[in-house]
Parts: sequence; C-alpha cells; structure tokens
Amino acid sequence: MLVPVLMAFLTSSHDSATVHSGGLQMTLGDDLAKNYYNAMLVPGGFTKSVDGMRMLMNSFILGIGFAVGKIIISMLAAYAIVYFRFRFATFAFWLIFTTLLLPLEVRILPSYEIVQGLGLLNTYTGLIVPLIASATGTFFFRQFYKSVPNELIEAARIDGAGPVKFFIDILVPLSKTMIAAIFIIMFVFGWNQYLWPTIMTTDERFFTMVRGISQIMQVFIGSQIPEYGEAMALAIIAMLPPVAIVVFFQRWFVKGLVESDK
Repeated sequence: MLVPVLMAFLTSSHDSATVHSGGLQMTLGDDLAKNYYNAMLVPGGFTKSVDGMRMLMNSFILGIGFAVGKIIISMLAAYAIVYFRFRFATFAFWLIFTTLLLPLEVRILPSYEIVQGLGLLNTYTGLIVPLIASATGTFFFRQFYKSVPNELIEAARIDGAGPVKFFIDILVPLSKTMIAAIFIIMFVFGWNQYLWPTIMTTDERFFTMVRGISQIMQVFIGSQIPEYGEAMALAIIAMLPPVAIVVFFQRWFVKGLVESDK
C-alpha cells in the first residue's frame, strides 16, 4: 500500500520532462522544493487566479461542510424517527434508507438543475448543501438512538427535560464517539469529491485539490507537457489531511462503530 505513495513522492521530486520520458520515478530528484513551492504558492490554471493553498482551503471547506452538514441532518432525522410518534415513521425511514441505492450519478442532473435555478453555481453553498442529506448517517444514528436505555429517557422526563433539552443535554454527549466516526467517513467522502465540484464550478477560485490535479494533467498545448511533478506534489499534499483526521480520531472512530454501552 505504501509503494504507490512512495513512488508518487519520489516522482514529485523530478521535472516534468523526466517524468514524461521515463514515467514514474524510483529515485529522489533535484526539483523537490521547486515542485512543492510551485504547486502550493504559484498561481496557475487558465486564469492564473488559483494556487495550491486556495485549492487546499476549498477542499477543507468542502470536506468539513459535508461532514458537519451530514451529521446535523442525520442526527435530527434519526431523532425524529426514533423518539417522535408520527404516522409512517417506519415508512419514512425505509424511504430514506432506499436512497442508498441511488448513487450521486443518478441524481446529479436534477440536483444541478435545482442549484442552477437557485443561482448557486460557483458558490460554497451550491457545492455543499445539495449533498448533505445522508441515508448512511441517518441509519447509524437511528440504530444508536434505539439502543439508548428507556430508563434514561424516563429519568429525563422526570427531571422535566423537554425534547430539545433531552436531545442537546443527553443524546448529543452520548453520541460523541458516533459523531467522530461519522465525521471521519463524511470528511473523507467530501474531500475526495470530484464529479460534483467538476460540474458545479467553472470559476477556478472554487477548484478543489482533486480538481486541481486533474486540471494540471489535462494541459497538453502544442509541445507543452503537463507539470507532472507539481501534480504529484499536490497529490501527496491532498493525502495528508484525510490521513491526519483518521489518525487523530482513530480511537473514537473504532469506539463509535463498536460501542454498545450507554
């Protein structure tokens, strides 16, 4: 698993001509600092208005927006399904659950039409909001809430806790490990998004790291060859935040998926 990462890192230290003629490199080259500097700090693209730092910030906004939005929507949906008695609650849950069978590609054109109609193209709102409804998150939180002991619910009622207080003061603290587990999954999902940002954004100021790598690799103008070293440098940097998130939340991630005691 580490060999492709090592090859990408070593290739990021060579100039584009060497990579173009020799393919992926297995030795350390002389352009390591230059490629990383150009990739992160020198404006590029067709308009020369975006650099790696801007794309890194956009990826962070997308990843955190996805994760936080999906967690909030999923928690509220699961809370309503489990604790509020209304007709067709079970049907509503299974209706949400069946959306797992609909990948993004199936609903991307209707989503695009709605976002375009609302004038949200080339905005962070248009990038994040259409995709924050999560059947996966709703399912996990529903199962978690159903395992909360009835004695705890009765104790909260005796103490006079209403629905909002019970949710904020009891369920949210109990859900910390589950929130951490869902956050990791959704952050990585949002960070690696390629298709939706590609359709949604034509303004290079909203390009993400993944979109930027693709943009570099598509530059073939006359005798100009893509900046392979810079693309590999961006790829290496793009791996770091998801890895750091997983390592930082690893203990909570495992605990959130296997924990059964409340």
